Amino acid sequence: MYPMLSRGKPSPLVLKIAGCTLLTGALTACHPLTYGIVCDYENNTYNAAASVEAYSEAKWTCDEDGQIRTLRGNGIPDHLVGVFPNEHNPHTITKQEIVTHVTLEPEVTKVVKPIGGADGALGYALNSVKIDPGTTGSCSDSDQGCGHDDGNWNIETIGQTSFNFGIDENNGHVQPDGAYHYHGLPHGFIAKIRDSKIEPQKTDMTLFGWAADGHAIYAEYGSIIESSNIVPLKKMKSSYRLVEEISESRPSIDIYPLGTFKEDWEYVRGLGDLDECNGDKGATPEFSQMIYHYVATETYPYFPRCVKGYLDFPVDKQPPSANIEPSLHK
Repeated sequence: MYPMLSRGKPSPLVLKIAGCTLLTGALTACHPLTYGIVCDYENNTYNAAASVEAYSEAKWTCDEDGQIRTLRGNGIPDHLVGVFPNEHNPHTITKQEIVTHVTLEPEVTKVVKPIGGADGALGYALNSVKIDPGTTGSCSDSDQGCGHDDGNWNIETIGQTSFNFGIDENNGHVQPDGAYHYHGLPHGFIAKIRDSKIEPQKTDMTLFGWAADGHAIYAEYGSIIESSNIVPLKKMKSSYRLVEEISESRPSIDIYPLGTFKEDWEYVRGLGDLDECNGDKGATPEFSQMIYHYVATETYPYFPRCVKGYLDFPVDKQPPSANIEPSLHK
């Protein structure tokens, strides 16, 4: 069994029975676990796309103790991709050696932890492609330059027009080490999952990945009733909007329109359907009980920029040169 990292609290003898917890013989809690959900996902298919021409490999397993979910894969996408290298992304897709773990018992914590870019990848899609909404590129205050300078204004990969990152139709591109990864909804992969269902529906809630804290990641849709998984679905709306007050230290809005930087966005509780981490608590096709999960949206923040669970295992962090060079202005 892999060692679980400490969550900063005592660890009494715990016995799990059917999703319930017994401490020293007394029943203390029953909660939905993710054990048994996507514990036997395996993919080994050849991707003949000109930019790939390699097998896509991914295998998800769950340990017998019901504590750890493990991914072993090579990070090769199993769907059509754009042309790589390209003018704005000079890197070639290559196989990765991916072995990563997440907890099968995710919890919702009071502490919100930033994720993405320099803070580490959000998680992995079922096909073993990394999910990472952030970049390591930034701009300094008041037009003092952009690049890898630890500036205060973090550049967005998608949803802006000032920089071109060579993103393809799946909101993906390639890091210098050859790792293809997603910055937004991977449309080709989600369509592949939906088409594989017996009765595919475009509005199905589609579980397509797991976050680093163990919570599931769904695409776009969610339930509007929380007590059952047989409910109407709707396209979920994030609770972010562009800031109304522009900082005097921000680089010129005439050069970089609002939306260029992460700091151009603000969370407004109740504005949409989702919380500050693009999360929601409700029923899903895989979980008939109410369970906390993340939702990828077509609009900002696209993927969660924070997590609400414990990060029991190290997260995959991008290299400093992952996404942006100063010359990438359009």
